[in-house]
Amino acid sequence: MSASHDHDHDDAHTGPIKTPKQLAWAVLFAFVVPVIVIILLANYVSTATKPAAGTGALDAQAVAERIAPIGHVDVKAAGDATALKTGEQVFQAVCSACHASGALGAPKLGDAAAWGPRIKNGVEALLNSALKGKNAMPAQGGGEYSDFEIHRAVVYMANQGGAKFEEPKAPAPAASAAN
Repeated sequence: MSASHDHDHDDAHTGPIKTPKQLAWAVLFAFVVPVIVIILLANYVSTATKPAAGTGALDAQAVAERIAPIGHVDVKAAGDATALKTGEQVFQAVCSACHASGALGAPKLGDAAAWGPRIKNGVEALLNSALKGKNAMPAQGGGEYSDFEIHRAVVYMANQGGAKFEEPKAPAPAASAAN
């Protein structure tokens, strides 16, 4: 009985490796398998093409937008009388926003009573108010027109209100610089 008891006691203190051959295999797997796993993971991570997580900051279009100039210059043909807008066209595009309804105290188009006191001051006073702005009206009515086109719009509106102002003459074409 004591012999079997000693045998159970010895088995409790021994490991799964019983022979030197088993030890050699255990050492081999303990070092080789992790090295192979690390090599495979490194290969997977370095060769896979993956987009950045949640960002497109390095896309060509995003970079182009960030380095784009803040402003730009539009060159318009100066002196081309056919490209100039009529007074009515400028009125419809910009001035009608307030002068058609009388918004913010603007005299309505065709209202002789509202235009009368303004017409008495002359076309130059009206043009000055239109170019520089007055009360709630921004300079040039907030539009992007030449002074000549604004002058045409002022004459158009004043004449609709009872004035007899003469339509301004188109500016002379600029001399060609090709000479």
